[in-house]
Amino acid sequence: MTAPTLRAQPKITYSAIGGNLDEIHQGFESALERVVAEFGRTHMPIVDGAAGDGSDQKQESRSPIDRDLLIGTFISASTADVDLAVSASHRAQKRWAALDWRERVAAMREIAQTIRERRYELAAVMSVEIGKTRFESLGDAEESADLIDYYADQVEEADGFVRPLGKLAENELTQDVLRPYGVFAVISPFNFPMALATGMCSAALLAGNGVVFKPAEGALLTGAKLGDIMTESRLPRGLFNIVYGSGRVVGEYLTRHAGIDGVAFTGSQEVGMRLLREIGASGKHAKPVLGELGGKNAAIVTASADLDMASEGVMRSAFGLQGQKCSACSRVYVDRRVAQPFIEKLVEKTKALVIGDPVKREVYVGPVINQRAVETFEKAVRSAQADGAILAGGKRLQHSPFDRGNFVEPTIAQLPLNHPLFQEELFVPFLAVGIVDSFDQALEESNRSNFGLTGGLFSQDEREIERFFDEMEAGVLYVNRRTGATTGAWPGVQSFCGWKGSGITGRGGCGPYYVGQFLREQSRTRMM
Repeated sequence: MTAPTLRAQPKITYSAIGGNLDEIHQGFESALERVVAEFGRTHMPIVDGAAGDGSDQKQESRSPIDRDLLIGTFISASTADVDLAVSASHRAQKRWAALDWRERVAAMREIAQTIRERRYELAAVMSVEIGKTRFESLGDAEESADLIDYYADQVEEADGFVRPLGKLAENELTQDVLRPYGVFAVISPFNFPMALATGMCSAALLAGNGVVFKPAEGALLTGAKLGDIMTESRLPRGLFNIVYGSGRVVGEYLTRHAGIDGVAFTGSQEVGMRLLREIGASGKHAKPVLGELGGKNAAIVTASADLDMASEGVMRSAFGLQGQKCSACSRVYVDRRVAQPFIEKLVEKTKALVIGDPVKREVYVGPVINQRAVETFEKAVRSAQADGAILAGGKRLQHSPFDRGNFVEPTIAQLPLNHPLFQEELFVPFLAVGIVDSFDQALEESNRSNFGLTGGLFSQDEREIERFFDEMEAGVLYVNRRTGATTGAWPGVQSFCGWKGSGITGRGGCGPYYVGQFLREQSRTRMM
């Protein structure tokens, strides 16, 4: 008698959906009912496999859809909690690193499977807590599992990162071994609270390290759900710990802790560079600081472009997740010869977007994460109105049903090329349009940014395409991508690496060189 075949779950990425849509919607909506019923609970730090003592400080997670909706209360970790978390992770890490790498891979693949089994629950939490649409949230959960499996593949393909070297004598046996550093502090952002957190944590763990994880202040329940999955798995007790609290208090104490051997961070360039200076080079020896630090991503639309494809690709990248992606298309340079028809198509597509509660299946644009993001948006609109023209959007929505949330309109502004909004990372649904006279000028303007994360091109000219790949100063490049001009990287499909001010190490997540950054090299010679 053969074992029953398990029916594969539908596959959902940021640019494609595979499977029965009715089944997907039903799964999400059923999970939504369950998770909403659990809102309002109090959550403690997870330290050495159990609830920590916490401090007298707390954080409330409230939905950007409705500020009156309390998602949960999270007790901030005390300094004693952080001390215990770091020491517990060190103890467990020694046992974890001593395991055969195949056992570590097997344990992590089980975690990936658990994430897939719980993906509707995880997506429902993210949708309410962050304001992601259901498909963006499901893609986030799916990517989390795929990241673990892809990074596990890297360990397997490298045979546990052990390889023989040459010899100078017949009785000489040599090896090159990559070994874990010890314990990593992992600091994640709100916008991809499962995928980015899981990616950093799983790479550290697969490499044999321990982890103390601090989730983003805007995605605390999502972080708690990941913590539950990790601590309920067969990872050694204390290997994975989770601490809540502000970045200025808990985050700084954690990253500066003498027992932390490295930091993995995704967030702003300002914070990432400060971590590199103050943590990476502040002690008796250098510590690895792995950082992805944002972007100001440009798309180029040339005279030969398919304008329907270009306008859709730019719109999707500019306004997916309300522009709150480090890969979002926040500026587009369009050839003067096709500027008017391109802008008309772009404005038409943007005005057709449905704004509202992102848990609803028809909604494409939800709220921005908090009041500070609203203020950033309003400041950008005022600047654009003073120096250019608002072509679409430009308003905060404050009438019912938007009045209790952080809803703003997807906004397009035509601006002079020297305007500061072409250079400032905003992280809101605001797209700056610049008119250029040539492909050369478009490339020059695109490369003026201090950032270099993603870039997009729409062109039918092979010479322009080759020059774009060779001359665009960014780590992730797309050509003629309707589903997203600058967004949508997936593990093992597009490496996600920042150049210039967008990254620290020159090696990115989703790519084949990521796990190795959580390891240090050791040469071993034995005379036989």
